[in-house]
Amino acid sequence: MTTLTLTPLLVLLLLLVPAVTSIGVNYGTLADNLPPPATVAEFLKTNTIIDRVRIFDVNPEVIQAFAGTGILVSVTIPNGDIPSLTDPWNARRWVNSNIKPFYPATKIHYICVGTEVLHWGPQSIVDHLVPAMRVLHATLVKAGIKDVKVSTPHSLSILLKSNPPSKALFRPGWDVGNLAPILRFHRETKSAFMVNPYTYYAYTPGNESYCLFKPNAGLYDKATGKRYTNQFDQLMDAVYVSMKKLGYPDVEIIVAETGWPSGGDPQNTHANVANAAAYNGGLIKKVSSGLGTPLMPGRKFETYIFSLFNENLKGPSLDEKNFGLFRPDFTQVYDIGIMHRSQSTSPSPKSPSTPSPSPKSSSPLAQGKRWCVPKPDATDVALQSNIDYICSNGIDCSPTQPGGPCFEPNTVRAHASFLMNSYYQAHGRHDLDCDFAHTGTVASTDPSKSITILSLSAHLYFCNWASTTNTSPFELNVFSLSFQVMVTVNIFR
Repeated sequence: MTTLTLTPLLVLLLLLVPAVTSIGVNYGTLADNLPPPATVAEFLKTNTIIDRVRIFDVNPEVIQAFAGTGILVSVTIPNGDIPSLTDPWNARRWVNSNIKPFYPATKIHYICVGTEVLHWGPQSIVDHLVPAMRVLHATLVKAGIKDVKVSTPHSLSILLKSNPPSKALFRPGWDVGNLAPILRFHRETKSAFMVNPYTYYAYTPGNESYCLFKPNAGLYDKATGKRYTNQFDQLMDAVYVSMKKLGYPDVEIIVAETGWPSGGDPQNTHANVANAAAYNGGLIKKVSSGLGTPLMPGRKFETYIFSLFNENLKGPSLDEKNFGLFRPDFTQVYDIGIMHRSQSTSPSPKSPSTPSPSPKSSSPLAQGKRWCVPKPDATDVALQSNIDYICSNGIDCSPTQPGGPCFEPNTVRAHASFLMNSYYQAHGRHDLDCDFAHTGTVASTDPSKSITILSLSAHLYFCNWASTTNTSPFELNVFSLSFQVMVTVNIFR
């Protein structure tokens, strides 16, 4: 038997490989104004970073539309059909009708057996859930379809308690009677446990920042010594702890649904565009970071945002109609980096070939010419989301607060420029750490080529420098402006 020894150098190289992130979306169709499925599939493939979708039925037109796109498709069996699928003959007929005609041209990923079955019931359907999952899996294997997995999504009503995560546990009755058999099935079939963690439904005015990945004091769990700076981590660790108490900490977890509406009923003022962008933007950064959670460090979660489109036939609340990332005409409700960016607005960074600075130099211009800046088309909403994420993930944001050396100019873009670069520098100057859901780019700009870029980059240089010295805001601005004037005079003389 050959033993592979990982040298320290090899371990370091593996750690530096960028994480491949799965970004998915729930594709609902409860609307009378949506584009044809084939148009939707082509749009997602050509224009977005979305590489997987989950649908809430087995609509043949939708499944066929994704053939040849490479986009993974998870389909859903209606709750009412579950009891019949405990019969192997019915399960074989279902697979023959709903999977085989499209597989493998359409990359069918998961069969979701029902939706939040434990929550909605009735007991007659709950009792048939695990048997139906087992029969479907056996049917797929017998048909030679071994890469389509079986699962069932759960609402977080399965938890009796989630705060603090160390005290979390599944509801008595469901824990041993239903969830333990489901988790045993997942371990045996190497499939994932699906959960729907919505921080939106736990919102109160007092915990807004905690729900939206914004800077906050956080929650300290005394039992584990872990501090939680966002509710998404808290809920995911609550699920993990509950699974561990049943003996299944090794089963993977998929975020089958999560999101935030951009509009809602008058009393739900927290359902707005800014909050939706903050939550979903923060979510993408979270799952893209590869950081995991306090109790699951480095763990990656396949994640599906709810939802693709605003759906005008959902309801009765307006909230339900406004969870979409896109309107039916494919315009974005808000920008969180889902769309591909044109290479013309995202030039490839080039490292300057300049002599190494003297180690004794403290000049900001001697600290290198490679820094992270916002892309020209990045919106203020997206940049504010970046700021919120950075400030809640270990970067000192005090320089951009009132009275700080980088507070002026007091604009979202100026503050984002400083903080995005601070994050990039602190994490080792890897290009991945300047992506920010495709709103940042690594720059090595020749200041003589652009007065606008000169102004921003000069201020960024001096601001970084001033934040590590005793330079006052007034001295910083004088130094920065003097430099810009000096170079500008040299350019045009």
